[in-house]
Amino acid sequence: MNLIEKARTNKVSKEVEIVAKDESKEPSFILAGIASGRIVIPKNINRKLRKPCGIGEGLKTKINTNVGTSKDSSNIAKEAEKTKIAVELGSDAIMDLSTGPGITQTRRKILEASSVPVGTVPIYEIVITGVEKFGSVKKIPAEFMFDILEEQAADGVDFFTIHAGVTRNAVKMLAKKGRVLDIVSRGGALIAEWMVGNNRENPFYEKFDKVLDIAKRYDITLSLGDGLRPGSVADATDAPQISELITLGELQKVSLKDGVQVMIEGPGHVPINEIEANVLLEKAICNRAPFYVLGPLVTDVAPGYDHITAAIGGAIAASKGADFLCYVTPAEHLRLPTLDDVKEGVIATRIAAHAADIAKGVKGAIDWDIAISKARKARDWEKQFKLAIDKEKPRKYREASKPGAEDVCTMCGEYCSIKISEKCLKKVAL
Repeated sequence: MNLIEKARTNKVSKEVEIVAKDESKEPSFILAGIASGRIVIPKNINRKLRKPCGIGEGLKTKINTNVGTSKDSSNIAKEAEKTKIAVELGSDAIMDLSTGPGITQTRRKILEASSVPVGTVPIYEIVITGVEKFGSVKKIPAEFMFDILEEQAADGVDFFTIHAGVTRNAVKMLAKKGRVLDIVSRGGALIAEWMVGNNRENPFYEKFDKVLDIAKRYDITLSLGDGLRPGSVADATDAPQISELITLGELQKVSLKDGVQVMIEGPGHVPINEIEANVLLEKAICNRAPFYVLGPLVTDVAPGYDHITAAIGGAIAASKGADFLCYVTPAEHLRLPTLDDVKEGVIATRIAAHAADIAKGVKGAIDWDIAISKARKARDWEKQFKLAIDKEKPRKYREASKPGAEDVCTMCGEYCSIKISEKCLKKVAL
């Protein structure tokens, strides 16, 4: 039995027990969420997962870290190291987006290195290996696509990004309408190339039952991809994006009925004033399925700082109901991220997720802030470092400065507001 089948018969699995404890919820709450399609726990039946996580309504906001090679930068050991660092820093999931040589070996190494759920975008391997085998994207047989899904499923991949919403009608709509940036999803662009080259429908849409068959047998969570997401804030919430979302909502219903867990992926570049509407649209159209968003990035003009533009959008999106934030690093749009880029991206996204959890009233979220504020009041530097999301940077800043007294910092020194008010308030007559 897979997780949905167990949930529908009130059978509490080990994963449900772990998630319930981590979320301070009753197992019955998690079971009801899984059965209704509002919560997912990505875990392949072939995977011994040490840190499963629940994603969805009523739970803490989770974050995902992307790793993986490219043709121009392919170091499998380095990607495994990025995976381990991301997990140590608090990432709830990992996605292997490899397109470089040794794609199968890379995936298996990342699966081995990760104690949290691992996802992939199968169309990448389909195209990389398919072009080598058949000569071009156009010549890749549809059946070969499902062979790759089966192979990745057998390896233990916990969730798939499947671009089933990039249909022929949606692509025609995009071609007719036009955008500042047309298709920025790599998976979406590759599917479009195959469809246009063959004058055929997207196999993942046309034969979605085959996708479901594989997903159900291995209990893989489907992350229905936003292949037509906007890559410029000027293109946000346009007809192609919404058309794809409507298709994903229909596929979510089919998946849930068939006993397959589903998340819905969300837009990439969205102005601040449209973020809430996008979250509400997804929840309404996709039956309150978990919403997995890339950012969203709230402006296009900050290359080198897109971990900040994404954190702004992610905090707003999650506070309005998004459930899963995909990290963005300072290297976004520029290069494959380094280890330092990965760290910056994970920390920025964790900040956004936690800020949203405070706004959502997630149980215990604000207690963390109260604890570090009390340590700040006591000028207990060690406790502040221990409680900080990033435990290294604040310590380095403190050690690099030379305050005039142990219980102050070089920002205020003897004019420390906390010390002044502490003394002052003791003298206030009550």
